[in-house]
This record gives sequence, structure tokens and C-alpha cells, in this order.
Amino acid sequence: MDFAITEDQQLVQELAAQIFGDCCNHERSRKHEDSGDWLDEDLWRDLAAANLTALTIAEAVGGSGFGLIEAVLVLQEAGRACAPAPLLETLVMGAMPIAEFGSDEQRKRWLAPVVDSGGILTAALNETGNSDPTRPRLRATRTEAGWRLDGEKTCVPAAAKAACILVPASIEPSDGSKGEAKVAVFLVPPDSPGLVIQEQKAINWQLQGMLEFSGVEVTRDGLLGDEDSGASIVDWILQRTRLGIAAMMLGVGEEGLKRTAAYLSDRKQFGRQIGSFQAVQMRCADAYVDLEGMRSTLWQAVWRVDANLRAGTEVGAAKWWASRAGDRIVHSAQHLHAGIGSDVDYPIHRYFLWAQQLKNLLGGPTQVLAEIGAMLVSDEHRPTL
Repeated sequence: MDFAITEDQQLVQELAAQIFGDCCNHERSRKHEDSGDWLDEDLWRDLAAANLTALTIAEAVGGSGFGLIEAVLVLQEAGRACAPAPLLETLVMGAMPIAEFGSDEQRKRWLAPVVDSGGILTAALNETGNSDPTRPRLRATRTEAGWRLDGEKTCVPAAAKAACILVPASIEPSDGSKGEAKVAVFLVPPDSPGLVIQEQKAINWQLQGMLEFSGVEVTRDGLLGDEDSGASIVDWILQRTRLGIAAMMLGVGEEGLKRTAAYLSDRKQFGRQIGSFQAVQMRCADAYVDLEGMRSTLWQAVWRVDANLRAGTEVGAAKWWASRAGDRIVHSAQHLHAGIGSDVDYPIHRYFLWAQQLKNLLGGPTQVLAEIGAMLVSDEHRPTL
């Protein structure tokens, strides 16, 4: 098996690294964080001009026609730069499912603006008190024209700036029975009547939204896929989004450890470089082992998902390693920087905050570990080749 990326994939990764390297630095990030507007519009325009915001959109619609592997490579670079741009949301949570399950009309309506003008897409997968996106509490009631949505979603990234939000909801049985509700995914513009978005701010300064649905009307052409496939579509999105999160965490850990190693090589204490002390070296060695564990589990899962193989436990393992090991890495980076690591005028704190945000996004380590255990005792989800 050839584990090397192709030349085209390498060029995509290098292009992303160049744009992030040119646009993302500590001073520019502080400016956006202090302004309260997390999104770097100039960076997003540069990414759109390079067609990276449309990376996973088919060439027939004007995109680059790449898939999950390329998206993971770009997201790894985004994590390395702590890039204030909704790439995970647009590439993975929005464009990929619309391209996979959407009708021709839906692809034209929602994907063309991403290609033409750097439009933003996102998905509303979080609900207060509900850790399973495949069993949403948001209700969808049938109407003559389609459906009416009532309920709440929380921590929806880039909600106010998105052109379209993918919203999973439970459709109650039409006969009024108490049978299990079906799940459907709806394509909802943020300016829909009855939808109120309250601003939320994540620990890494990302702007999110609390979405309140009060009789939001969705016509039949706003349904992604069909009612029978809704739960599987949500699971499809969840798996790929978790891999995108793991990729970003890998980038955060790589750059955090790299910066720490450079600091330890320069900083002197008691007449010696800090990096020459054995305890410091062992702490860095443990962080490097964690980093490689994150990398190997991530790419094992990405390969299986890209090859359309059963990958539930592998995706869970990648997310668990990203959450646990990524957290350990940034804690080590923070501690080895000592007091300066707590100074917001010094960039290392940003990697710590980003890791805390990514760690619990769509399932923290305890939740994911429980999910893996449940899958391992289930014949249906037992991993096979």
C-alpha cells in the first residue's frame, strides 16, 4: 500500500500552507480577536480566489473536484495557522453533503455561490442536552407546502454569515402514533422568517449562533435527500466533520510543539538552554509520541472513509486521540513556556485555546470512548475489511 500523497494533493497542501503563512500571524489574529469579528475577510477572499473554499465541489459546478483527503490536508494547515476562516464548515459540513445528496437544483443554488463569490455554508449539529446529532430534538411538522421547524440548535459555527445552514430535525409520524420519528436534513437560509440567531462566542473567539426556530417554513425543495435517509446523512456528515476536527487538531499540535521546541532551544536558565534538561526533553518526547498517534489514527480513518469502508470505530479512535493527545500536547507547550505562555501578547496561548475548542467539538473524549465501546459490542458496527 502506498501511503504517500499524490503530487496534486501535495500541491493543494502547499498552496494552503502558503496562503495561511502569508495571511495568518499573531498581530493580524489579535486585531480580529479584539474587533469581535472573528472571520478574516481578506484571508477568506484569498482562499476563495485560490478555489480552496470550493475544494470539495465538483468541477461541473466550478469547484476543484477534490474529496476528503484533500480537505483533511487543507484543514491540517488551517489548524497549524489557527486560521480564522470557516473552512471546516464550508468544505465538510456544507459542500460535501450537498454535493453527495443534493439534487441538481440544490447543488446549483447553494454550491455555485461558494465557487463564484466565496459563499459560506455550515451545519447545525449541536443541541443543548443532546449529544447525538442523529437523534435531533428539533421538530419538523408536515404542512401542505413542506415542513415547519420548531426548536433550538446551539453553537452553530458561522451561522450569521452562512448562505445556507444544514439543519437535522425529527419528523413526527403523520398518523400521530408514538413510533420512532424519522430524521430529515433541511437546507435553511439564515434569513428565513421565524428563525432568530443569537450570537455566541467560542473559547477561540469563533463567532457561533444559537438558532431559535419558531414556525420556520421549509418547502419540499429544501429537503436534502429524503425522509428515509436523513439519519444516515447526518451520520455521514458527523463522521467527516469529526475527521476534519481531528485534522485541525493535528495541525494545532504540530505547530504548538514546533514553536515550543524553538523556544526551548533559545531560552536559557541557570546558564543552560532549557531544552537541554532531561525532564523537558522527556515531556517533549511524550508530546511527539502523542502527535504521531494522532496522525496514524487520523489517516487510518480517512483512508477507510474515502474507500467507502465501514469506519465507525476508526473515526471514533481518530477523534478520541485528537481530543486526548491534542489536549496533552498543548498543555505541555503551555507549561514549557512557563509564565510567558499565559501572556496573550505571545502567540502560544492561541494554540491552547484552539485545542480546548476542538477537543469537545461534536463529542469529547469520554463521549467518544463510550460510542466506540458500544460499536465494538455491536455486530452491526464491528470493524471489518
